[in-house]
Amino acid sequence: MSIDFKSTKGIFQQIADILCHRILENKLPPGERVPSVRDLAAEFEVNRNTLLRTYSILEEAGIIVNKRGIGFFVAEEAVELIRRRERQDFFANDFPEFLKKVKLLGLTTGELSELIKLLEQNTKTN
Repeated sequence: MSIDFKSTKGIFQQIADILCHRILENKLPPGERVPSVRDLAAEFEVNRNTLLRTYSILEEAGIIVNKRGIGFFVAEEAVELIRRRERQDFFANDFPEFLKKVKLLGLTTGELSELIKLLEQNTKTN
């Protein structure tokens, strides 16, 4: 994932999303130290204040914790918190669009059943 500087979504929120996806992908597992503000600011080529805002949002959400003098760490319950938030977002935003597309394309229940089978197979192999 990369930052879309033309997006209506704030840069700090896009970075928060990227970090959350890294946590879900276990690239940043619970208990692990999150990269420093300076390091991520360099990686994303943004101002450090942008990263401070990102970390503040993630800390308020309980996804990262600040251990004073040491740095930020991924919270033990981060994966579940992110999944819960992502599911809510999916059902509020993405799923209605998916249903609209299904109706527009006239997909049958048989075709959707095949899609579900593919998803189940993909889930088992990952």
